[in-house]
This record gives sequence, C-alpha cells and structure tokens, in this order.
Amino acid sequence: MHDGRFEPQLHSVAISELRPTQITVGFKEVARKRHEWGVREIKERPDFLGRHMIPVVVGPKGRYWIVDHHHLVLALHEEGVEHVFTSVLANLSQLKPSTFLTFMDNRNWLHPFDEKGHRQGYEALPQHIGKLVDDPYRSLAGAVRRAGGYAKVDTPYSEFLWADFLRGRIKRSKLEARFDHSVVKAVAIANSEDAKYLPGWAGVSAS
Repeated sequence: MHDGRFEPQLHSVAISELRPTQITVGFKEVARKRHEWGVREIKERPDFLGRHMIPVVVGPKGRYWIVDHHHLVLALHEEGVEHVFTSVLANLSQLKPSTFLTFMDNRNWLHPFDEKGHRQGYEALPQHIGKLVDDPYRSLAGAVRRAGGYAKVDTPYSEFLWADFLRGRIKRSKLEARFDHSVVKAVAIANSEDAKYLPGWAGVSAS
C-alpha cells in the first residue's frame, strides 16, 4: 500500500478504463469545464493534462478507481479526450471486491449517493465515467463556492455535503428555472449559522 502521497504514473490511462467512485456529478459544472477545455489553445492542452493528474486507487483486477476530479474526467471524455495521467493513492489490487469496496467506503473514498441525496448499494456505482448522472445541487454547490459562499477545503466530497445542505432549502424547480438567482440565494444561506457545521463555512458567528 502507498504511504498516502501521490505517486505519479509516467504512462497515461484510457478514460474508458477509469471507474467512478460516485454516482452523480453536476452537469453544469461539467459544461463549464468543457468550455474551459474548448477555449484552451491546442498547444497548451498536453501541459494542462500533465498538471492535472487524476488521483486513483488501484482495485481488484488492476482497475483504476477515480477518487477526485470526476467532473474534469467526464468533461474531457465528452470533448473526445481518450487518455489522462493518473497519480496512485494506494494499490489495493490484492483485495477481494467486497473487501475493497468496504475499505474504500471506510476511507471516505466512495460516495454512493444518488441525485436525491439517498445512499445506494455499491452496485449502483457506474462502471464508466459516461454513466454518471446529474445532481443539479452539486452544480449549485460548486457555483456557491466560486461565488465566495464557502472556502475550498481538502475534506473529501465536501461539495456533496453542501449540495445536501442546499437541497432542503432551495426547491429544485426554482433551481432549474433560475439557476443564477438560486446561486445568490444559496450564498446567503451558506453564510448563515445553519451552515456553521459544514467544511469551509465562511460566515460570521453570532457568538
């Protein structure tokens, strides 16, 4: 097992071989990353990929499981990119599948929650990056962070925690109809004392 530091791989890995460790992404976030890639000069793209290696865990049968940057990988896949560079967090290829998934879950390297925020069985995890489904609240959480609603932190899946927090406070119909307006409202909510327990909270405590 690796000691916890990223171990860059000198070879590229086919995106088609990468296994997601979550069920959902925010499609608006994916679209934003697709746009950023699309306007990037072609000569700059290899350097970008070299600076954005995808953290993975090697699982049973030598499969690569992504533990971060699902939005970027899906965006690159939809833009026709076939390979990315990876960095290995751990090699757990010796484990049985059930033991591997339990270990990953206990390390907080899995997030098997659907687009409604409900936990699902491990079998619900998609086997291909292109099978991820949309959770608009994940897009909202990303937009709120960029707007200064909370700080970026290293806590795994922190934006999913914010997505679930906002899910119960902003109606999906309003989110889908008026996304930008919902972001403004969500920033105010994110700065409230109700969100004080969440990672990266940037509000001002009354106490």
